[in-house]
Amino acid sequence: MPTYDYRCLDCQQEFEIFQSIKDDPLTTCEQCGGNLKRLISKNVGIAFKGSGFYVTDSKKASSGTSSSKKSSK
Repeated sequence: MPTYDYRCLDCQQEFEIFQSIKDDPLTTCEQCGGNLKRLISKNVGIAFKGSGFYVTDSKKASSGTSSSKKSSK
């Protein structure tokens, strides 16, 4: 289950909660009864590999390419 971060707009309390993706977002602060805002998560794991941003950039080049072979004729 994903972790969601919330902040109360009235008392500024921040907390995390595990919720199913199918669950509705929380709307009421349990501490003061104020309105809650769901925050963008800080726990995002992004890994950039290689010289660019494509998945194929981090893969090794194939050893038998036809363009690198020269004909002997």
